[in-house]
Amino acid sequence: MAKGTSQRRRRRGIYLLPNLLTTGCLFFGFLAIVSAVDGDFRMAAISIYIAMVFDGLDGRVARMTNTQSDFGVQYDSLADMVSFGLAPAVVVFLWALGNIGAGVPWDNLGWLAAFLFVACAALRLARFNTQVGVADKRYFQGLPSPAAAGAVAGLVWFGSHVGLAMPEAAVFSGVLTAVAAVLMVSNVRYESFKEYDLRYRVRFIVVVGLVLAVILVSVHPPTALFFGFFAYLLSGPVLTVTRLRRRRQNRRSDGSDG
Repeated sequence: MAKGTSQRRRRRGIYLLPNLLTTGCLFFGFLAIVSAVDGDFRMAAISIYIAMVFDGLDGRVARMTNTQSDFGVQYDSLADMVSFGLAPAVVVFLWALGNIGAGVPWDNLGWLAAFLFVACAALRLARFNTQVGVADKRYFQGLPSPAAAGAVAGLVWFGSHVGLAMPEAAVFSGVLTAVAAVLMVSNVRYESFKEYDLRYRVRFIVVVGLVLAVILVSVHPPTALFFGFFAYLLSGPVLTVTRLRRRRQNRRSDGSDG
């Protein structure tokens, strides 16, 4: 009897380490919003990237330590909503989308694009939670919300660093925000990289690529991060088109053989 009671108590408890990392993700998402309100868009973008690091660690630590829980899944989704849904939308809105200055109805497009990003991030996270254990782990269905946030935050950091002025800043950020939002809720598949095991050997060219990536991020972080996440954003549609062409070619070749 006492043994069963102790087991129920352990199940009701909250694992500290993974949820502490999730809290770190939530904290830096909130910090990004505060920094954007203060006009420090560089710090806002960096905070979103730091939140991504914590978001990547909490799930891995939970799996490594066998401390997964339903509470952790829900808490992680709420933290992701703040850090990769609300925070990027607020940051890009305060940077450019809220200062279009073109008059009605164009001024409304800014906050509508920002809200579209928030809504699609929420839908993306809800769909992801319903597909846990069912979807193919090799791919994400739709652009992951951290990657979408990384592309938007990268544009803000890159644009503020190079002095991108209005109205170009509003146009670029509006288009990118809307495209990232739509891709989040699309059926376009993206590589998840979850099947890559770091314990095994990889090709030499992969190591070279990683070294070059580290050098680029070290030399000029805003440029490297923005174009890196932008390339990942484009990779889904490009791979989808490539797969469709291959399928059509295979059908044609099968038809000609028959």
